Amino acid sequence: MSPDTVKYAIVMLAAGVGVPVLAALNAQMGARIGSPAAAAAVMFVLAAAVAGVVALAIGQGGGFAQLSAQPKYLFLAGALIAFYLLSISWVAPHFGVGNAVIFVLLGQILAIAVIDHFGLFGARLRPMDWPRLAGIALMMLGVVLAQRPMQ
Repeated sequence: MSPDTVKYAIVMLAAGVGVPVLAALNAQMGARIGSPAAAAAVMFVLAAAVAGVVALAIGQGGGFAQLSAQPKYLFLAGALIAFYLLSISWVAPHFGVGNAVIFVLLGQILAIAVIDHFGLFGARLRPMDWPRLAGIALMMLGVVLAQRPMQ
């Protein structure tokens, strides 16, 4: 395994740890203030500020000038993250953070398989084969088993 692969895996592992933490924190904020939508809005303002500062700090602020030339469908990513945060902030207090994130994970596994198989959105084409299908099925089974009530 190359050093870059290890580096990328560690970053994404940390991002994965952040998802349920983000869900729990924002769900709690929404419950405390009585508005999951307002809690999500605050999170987005903070996230935008941090991302903007990082872009400027690492010398990538010029990318902002290129935004108007990009295909409009690429901006759907913003709507999808808004949907994720609004839904997790609303659902988690009622359904449980673990249950909510587990179903998010199931959706991610299914979407990953389709995106990779067809090379959608410029992703590297990785056609579905039996070993990959079996691995995805095992991941999904693991997610379901992890949520079973204790006997």
